[in-house]
Amino acid sequence: MAKPKLKNLPDLSHLAVPGQEISLRVTPKAARTSLIATAEGLRMTVTTVPENGKANAAVRHVLAAAMGVAQTRLNLIRGQTAR
Repeated sequence: MAKPKLKNLPDLSHLAVPGQEISLRVTPKAARTSLIATAEGLRMTVTTVPENGKANAAVRHVLAAAMGVAQTRLNLIRGQTAR
């Protein structure tokens, strides 16, 4: 899997708290990868397709880069088969 290009990511280091649950709305198969912090929560678009966990891996990569933590420190609780 090619790693998504990371440009203009917001600083989410304040969310890097152990045990914190983050609500994230993801749209796979988008034109470009982006991460936007809104009043309702975080919205992310990734260019990868939702097959065999590729989109989930891209989400972990982008979110870890924005938070400044390792990808292995993030756990996906829900969203394996749906948004």
